[in-house]
Amino acid sequence: MIDHAHDLASVHTATERLLAAVGALDNAAVTQSSRLPGWTRGHVLAHLARNADALVNVLEGRPMYVSGEARDADIEAGAPRPLDEQLADVRESAERLQEAGRAPQDWSRVVELRNGVTDRAARVPFRRWVEVELHHVDLGIGYELEDLPEEFTEREIDFLARRFSGHQDVPETNLVAEDGRSWTTGGGAEGGPVLVEGPAADLLGWLAGRRDGSGLRVKGGALPVLPPL
Repeated sequence: MIDHAHDLASVHTATERLLAAVGALDNAAVTQSSRLPGWTRGHVLAHLARNADALVNVLEGRPMYVSGEARDADIEAGAPRPLDEQLADVRESAERLQEAGRAPQDWSRVVELRNGVTDRAARVPFRRWVEVELHHVDLGIGYELEDLPEEFTEREIDFLARRFSGHQDVPETNLVAEDGRSWTTGGGAEGGPVLVEGPAADLLGWLAGRRDGSGLRVKGGALPVLPPL
């Protein structure tokens, strides 16, 4: 069962952690490159703010974004802003999302996200949690995959393993963390099963496109090449 209230609380905690870390930066640091190709830290922060508002749209029955072009333009426009404006925007948009999440609604209904992707409304808070945690890592300011909450890491590995399950380009792949937790993904391509073992942070990093998998041990074939998220 998805506990949307729990996930909303987790989003709040993660957002406060990110805001405290970003608040220690200066204006120059916001203009520096993030770990995402072509994006400064300002781009990441602008994206986080606009993503919160986009998810408010989803919960209130509107299209997530007017268009892909409008989404990109909003991020570009917001990226150069000074630190205090970035912080205020991330904080205020996060509060709007929390308010929307507290409103009475049918959490079992199906909602539409970007590019025709659908999901249950109850999973929207977790999707936001993913945005906040992974983009905090993407900022490159000292928060690493190893610092992510254990619950989040396990659930995001599970989410991504399900996402790639049956994918035509991914052979059957068994994922095993060092503590014994395991997942199965792929299965739509020839070959396998491939066994991929390693720290949970490295498994998550590989699945989420944040690490190249060099910290993982692979048996039964080469490390599968995952499609972009």
